[in-house]
Amino acid sequence: MLPGAIVTGASRGIGAAIARRLGRLGYGVAVNYLAQEDRARAVAEEIIQAGGRAITVCADVGDRSQVQQLIDQTVAAFGGIRLVVNNAGFSQHRTLDEMTVEDWDRAVAVNLSAAMFTAQAALPHLQAEPWGRIVNICSLRAMTGSDHGSHYAAAKSGLIGLTKSLALELAPTITVNAVSPGYTRTDMNAAALAEREDAIAAKIPARRIAEPDEMAALVAFLASEQAGYITGQTINANGGLFMQ
Repeated sequence: MLPGAIVTGASRGIGAAIARRLGRLGYGVAVNYLAQEDRARAVAEEIIQAGGRAITVCADVGDRSQVQQLIDQTVAAFGGIRLVVNNAGFSQHRTLDEMTVEDWDRAVAVNLSAAMFTAQAALPHLQAEPWGRIVNICSLRAMTGSDHGSHYAAAKSGLIGLTKSLALELAPTITVNAVSPGYTRTDMNAAALAEREDAIAAKIPARRIAEPDEMAALVAFLASEQAGYITGQTINANGGLFMQ
């Protein structure tokens, strides 16, 4: 039986798919959410019905004090933490002339600061394990920029720098990597896909939109003991739309 795994923003989309997969692997999963309690509880119940262990924890991961509550509840439920998946995200369409200071601060808080808060609060518990993992969910926009969300792209770019820095600092027993999805079939992309899925898919060498479980499979590998020699990497999973 594996210790606890925290998945932030796990009530839907990629986060929910990651939580379900980690539950199948034997982790005790803390399904974090902010507003969508019913959906988070449904994810946790699905894990439990499949024979796994899960709890739901409401916490705004952009708030350092609430992150500590998330850590404490996870440790109380599962006895420890071996894995942190920083998946929570905040995205909105804002051009520079439209953007407010509040918009900028929220994007940075959820997409960047939250990963630092969670890693820092979980660190003593990760260090108590024989090995630990941190996986940060980044974005294609960190690589390409955005003409309608510079705050989101900038924060996700910062997440890559944080990933590399923590990988250097926490080696050798804790690995830190990032997964950078391209267009994936999630609520965040639903409006764009409804309007122009065929046009988007035509630009992708794989000629299709990714499914959340494909991202979850990649995270699960990075979270495994077998991935112990991979650290400081940002793995682009975008069907070839961006190649580095």
